Amino acid sequence: MAVEDNDPGINGPLPLTQLQAEVERWIGTVGVRYFDPLTNMAMLSEEVGEVARIMARRYGQQSEKESDRARDLGEELSDVLFVVLCLANQTGTDLQTSWARRMAAKTTRDAERHRGNPKLR
Repeated sequence: MAVEDNDPGINGPLPLTQLQAEVERWIGTVGVRYFDPLTNMAMLSEEVGEVARIMARRYGQQSEKESDRARDLGEELSDVLFVVLCLANQTGTDLQTSWARRMAAKTTRDAERHRGNPKLR
């Protein structure tokens, strides 16, 4: 899916603050408490591995097993995002502010870098 100019991620803030609050509410009402940060880090690695499995089999050279065809990439990416949001919450990280800083730095650093890359043509 291509990012369009009217996408909120381009012209306005992404609702990362809202997503962090939603996870915080969920943990408080359904999840009982956060797993400790090291457990969440291991869970993040596991979830990223599930994304990698889909990518390697669906978009890479590995053959896709019948049991993998029903897996939804969006759901697996959402699992990754959920654990990232948990880690941010439990470490006091404001992802909205961090995202804005990171995008500004990447924009400055990469303003011309990728346009001049012949590999991307």
